[in-house]
Amino acid sequence: MPRLFFTQQLRRFTEVPEIEASALQLRAALDEAFAQNPRLRGYILDDQGHLRVNVVIFIDGKRPRDNRLLDDTLSPNSQVHILQALSGG
Repeated sequence: MPRLFFTQQLRRFTEVPEIEASALQLRAALDEAFAQNPRLRGYILDDQGHLRVNVVIFIDGKRPRDNRLLDDTLSPNSQVHILQALSGG
């Protein structure tokens, strides 16, 4: 089962830092995480359902192809890391 990992900054919004998802598609796996903690959705996705600009996702070390569709395929062993992007100077 794919595993979703939430970094320290996002863990304050979710009860578990890791979630095992049964879905083999990124958006569906995220929806499983949001079902466990609905507040998390607003920190990850904007009001149109697109990945927020201050959030980055890596699937097995690679960025998703499209931050709007989030339709990447996951393998049963995928590791999905969700973190807040850092900015500043």
